[in-house]
Amino acid sequence: MAGSSHGHTPAAWTGVSIAFIGFCVAGAFMVMDQPAGFWAGMGVVVIGGVVGWIMRAMGMGQPKDAHDTLLTTHERETAPAQS
Repeated sequence: MAGSSHGHTPAAWTGVSIAFIGFCVAGAFMVMDQPAGFWAGMGVVVIGGVVGWIMRAMGMGQPKDAHDTLLTTHERETAPAQS
């Protein structure tokens, strides 16, 4: 995955960071036995996914053709043209 820069985008970093904060909040409130806080934290996790998806739609995510670099020369030459 390192060869294709998988996840090295502003959309990925932002979405994962927000979701991580949500998991931490949910975990803390679960230990404190506060269901409302737990569900609020899980809501933040969902918001992280939505923010990452929106940023990807805005062009801040991985380009669709980024994985073509992982093909061998033979695979690139014999693959049908994409439009």
